[in-house]
Amino acid sequence: MTSLQVLTQIDPTAISLALGVCIGFVLTLTGAGGAVLSVPLLVFCLQIRMTDAAPIALMAMMLSSGLAAALGLKKGIVRYKAAALLAILGMLFAPIGVSIAHQLPEKMLKIGFAITLLVIAWRAMQQVKAHASLNPTHQTQPLAKREADDPACMVNPATAKLLWTKPCTRRLMLTGALSGLLSGLLGVGGGFIIVPALQSISNLETKVIVSTSLAVVALVSMASAISYAGHGTIAWAIAWPFIGGTLLGMLFARSIHHKISTQHTSILFALLSLCIAIMMLISTLH
Repeated sequence: MTSLQVLTQIDPTAISLALGVCIGFVLTLTGAGGAVLSVPLLVFCLQIRMTDAAPIALMAMMLSSGLAAALGLKKGIVRYKAAALLAILGMLFAPIGVSIAHQLPEKMLKIGFAITLLVIAWRAMQQVKAHASLNPTHQTQPLAKREADDPACMVNPATAKLLWTKPCTRRLMLTGALSGLLSGLLGVGGGFIIVPALQSISNLETKVIVSTSLAVVALVSMASAISYAGHGTIAWAIAWPFIGGTLLGMLFARSIHHKISTQHTSILFALLSLCIAIMMLISTLH
């Protein structure tokens, strides 16, 4: 008996709850990008279509990211103006992604998702390598060189506010639109797009970037989930256990996340993404 046959004999509610706990755990340790694993795990373990798994994953992301973003707002580390611009564009483009998803063949969606996971795994490993090769001498480069490398979205050190230049606004709008489109198309929150984009175009602190990204993910996921609901019914018997499990996983991970290094969580996330991508490609192509 194969592992897939064993899974099909287990109560779907129990599987959904266990998957939710795993996703909540990974989400807390890796940031908003960890939620990208929700859809492929639901599809593979519960043998449901991507268009059925997407709204379930999106609702879980909406609640979990919203909770984390609320904590960030309370601490004052969410850039709410940037989050609002990103979210507006994301919510406008999310329904477009949902419409495209319902028109594309299931096989094409799975292959697209697998390729996305492979790209995410590669980028995560690149970040690990970059972090390991950091040298203190990088901080002592000439002033002219640092100014030449200034990001599009700069924080004014005197006012601690973001300088809203045209390049900054354009890049934020593009990031929001892309995250919304992928959110609707693949049922992801878009954190894996927003976090690296903000890291490359701004000099914001990592904790600010993650909290801002979570606020955007919560709003865009809500828009995508509503759009999916408009195209059909939602499997609530799977959705509620998954959502509850995600919240439980987040609470557990918050109690131990300080004991695990960022480098180790990045490696774990990269390996998980790689393994799930390979499994999706094998099951889809055969």
